[in-house]
Amino acid sequence: MSIIPDDLIDETLAEYRVSATPTIRSAVRTFLSLLLRWNKKISLTTITDPLQILRFHFGESMFAASAVPIRNGRLADVGSGAGFPGLPLKILMPSLDVVLIESNAKKASFLSECIRELNLLNAEVARSRFEDLEESVSKFELITARALGGYQYLCKWARENLAADGELVLWLGQEDAIRLQRVPSIQWRSPIAIPNSDRRVLLVGTHNREMFHVEHS
Repeated sequence: MSIIPDDLIDETLAEYRVSATPTIRSAVRTFLSLLLRWNKKISLTTITDPLQILRFHFGESMFAASAVPIRNGRLADVGSGAGFPGLPLKILMPSLDVVLIESNAKKASFLSECIRELNLLNAEVARSRFEDLEESVSKFELITARALGGYQYLCKWARENLAADGELVLWLGQEDAIRLQRVPSIQWRSPIAIPNSDRRVLLVGTHNREMFHVEHS
């Protein structure tokens, strides 16, 4: 694998409002190398060009940090797959306590190796469907999902597992975002356009305050 030079990593991530540091560059390269190596054995990504992976997977994942300025707390990445967006957000915000939820055994093994190789503290893999996870005693300040589908079920689960001021952050197409904004249990912000994409947006939601207070009164 050809190594992406520092200046190209910096320029690419800057498009997504990320200031790369030596630590971030090193982690990105390690993760990228693992991803391409494992991708030869199991299907993790259809994109195999390192620069495109940097842009489409890392950049788009890290872009959420500017839209949802959370630096501490617990993050649940639902249907984590190859680790996006959960691992890039952990790389960018090391103080996050991250749970990568992935039901596929081989993908879960990949995620566990990434955590070991990147020496990430307070990061774990939950090999399970999110619907089957026991309700956490500690709620999540951030729940993320990227191109997951089944958003109605995810919204229901998020309502039960989000902290009172927590946020649900979804990477999805514009049409899905329009449909999802009709879900009354979540109070949605206007969709946020993802840089370099004509069709994908970030959709950020919180508890519908009126419904939340009624349910918890």
